[in-house]
Amino acid sequence: QVQLVESGGGLVQFGGSLRLSCAASGSIASPYVMGWYRQSLTKARELVAEITSRGTTNYADSVKGRFTISRDNAKNTVFLQMNNLNLEDTVVYYCRFADVLRNRIYWGQGTQVTVSS
Repeated sequence: QVQLVESGGGLVQFGGSLRLSCAASGSIASPYVMGWYRQSLTKARELVAEITSRGTTNYADSVKGRFTISRDNAKNTVFLQMNNLNLEDTVVYYCRFADVLRNRIYWGQGTQVTVSS
């Protein structure tokens, strides 16, 4: 089992920045992929950004150039730096941990990001 604890969501003004954190604990073994997804009331959950245990990153087109995913391997923590936020970024963000060898997916509880105009 892997447990995920998210933090960093909140209210920010249009054009502002936030940083999300997700700390993983439990049975962690490489290879794995950690990432952030987001979901609104009207859309399915979608990938925002992800990073593999080897450091390879992948971003949704809508956040390229604005969001940066990074990690602290020693702390099993992944970060999502979100800059130049706009109203469409107002959704719930979920941390995801994919255990590649065991083919298991774990989700965090979600953290709300609200961008105000």
